[in-house]
Amino acid sequence: MSDIRLAYKEISGAIGVHRFDVGLAGPDLATDEGLETAVLVSLFTDRRAEPDDQLPDGSDDLRGWWGDTFATQPNDQIGSRLWMLCREKQTAAVVERARGYAQEALAWLVADGAAKSVTVEAEIATTGVLALAIEIERPDTTRISYRYSYAWEALANAV
Repeated sequence: MSDIRLAYKEISGAIGVHRFDVGLAGPDLATDEGLETAVLVSLFTDRRAEPDDQLPDGSDDLRGWWGDTFATQPNDQIGSRLWMLCREKQTAAVVERARGYAQEALAWLVADGAAKSVTVEAEIATTGVLALAIEIERPDTTRISYRYSYAWEALANAV
């Protein structure tokens, strides 16, 4: 099954600032036979916060996709909790939490059989920017690698 292709584009001159475009193939929508669109949606959409998570803005907005309410599998959620790091400082502990959130967001690839394994590495690329390196081993043992940067808007001022 293919997805409509999403293209990850870093904005020129703005490391860590990104946008996503729908891919086009002439007048038609492009499709993604691989996993990049699934990875982009998994990482860069907001997963619902856990009841015991401390929310960054102090509100009671747990975010998430309304469709998760009707999931056929218990606790099946789309997206990541990376959004909760928007007001965090750049520390090793926060980078480790980011790695964990990204790993959590991509775990479904293994559970659903789309991947044999998923490995996530996280690091601070520059002030206010988290770099995520994703390596996916497909069931046929081919490997796919992706690298994304994620801007923490509040971090540049908090460091």
